[in-house]
Amino acid sequence: MKIILMGGPGAGKGTQANPLVERFHFPHISTGDMFRAAIKEGTALGLKAKSFMDAGGLVPDEVTIGIVEERLALPDCADGFLLDGFPRTLAQGSALAGILERLGMKLDGVINIEVDEEVLIPRLTGRRVCRKCGSSYHMIFNAPKQEGVCGQCGGELYQRSDDTVETAKNRLNVYNTQTEPLIAFYEEKGLLKRINGDQPIDQVFQDILKALG
Repeated sequence: MKIILMGGPGAGKGTQANPLVERFHFPHISTGDMFRAAIKEGTALGLKAKSFMDAGGLVPDEVTIGIVEERLALPDCADGFLLDGFPRTLAQGSALAGILERLGMKLDGVINIEVDEEVLIPRLTGRRVCRKCGSSYHMIFNAPKQEGVCGQCGGELYQRSDDTVETAKNRLNVYNTQTEPLIAFYEEKGLLKRINGDQPIDQVFQDILKALG
């Protein structure tokens, strides 16, 4: 089973990736993991990616695409993989099509976990962190027993600057702008599976399994 997992920030991709890996016994491939592995192994592309990351910049498409091809060519991907975080743009989607063709592979499906923005915003802004011990809470999924107080050490809980409504809306806007053409690209190919992510975790997982047949 060779699949891509898509969904906006807070849609639950990470939550669904683990049971999918357990079910299908394939490697879970994320761009972050690929970059770290390529850097650790000291590949030419890994060192190139490191130079951009060290400078605080985005890794250019040509480097990312090269690292993806190196990873998918490894033996553990021959029978299947779960791609997470790539492709993000139409250009990357087209490049991935070329990679798979060169490797003699075909996608079985593209899972898009869809959740309305009014549901995602509270998910993305609900995190609270303890100033004292660093414990993390979520106002929806893992709320502290006493509001504003850490249950571990009694420290003050605060909202990080990257967890604000403004930041969350910006993240969602960037994601939607980038991926809208990509979603249409996979829909035209008959590969897109739309999944309602505003359901209990187990139900989302069952819907993904049904969609994959």
